[in-house]
Amino acid sequence: MIIRFHFIEKIPRVFRNKYVLTIIIFLIWILLFDSNNLISRYKDMMALHNLKIDREYYIKRIESDRQKLHELKTDNHNLEKFAREQYRMKKPDEDLYIILTPQEDRQITRRNN
Repeated sequence: MIIRFHFIEKIPRVFRNKYVLTIIIFLIWILLFDSNNLISRYKDMMALHNLKIDREYYIKRIESDRQKLHELKTDNHNLEKFAREQYRMKKPDEDLYIILTPQEDRQITRRNN
């Protein structure tokens, strides 16, 4: 008595070939289950893209900081101006009034929370 599986006959002949079946299984394994699958490759590519954007930002920031440092080292007037603006320093006989834009106020509020 031979038992026949009728669902196998419904599969096209091309997919019953052991070589085609092996290639399909291999592709599924590579695309989904391997350590270098498409999902992890996509995540790695997005992380690399974000790191490149961050790198450009920090390169520009370093350059602007170098320029500010050079200005501070070369002129005492710039040093005093920087101290007054950034650290809100004042002379003993002066009054200091700080006026913030709404955007600056939000940034300070976020930093303190």
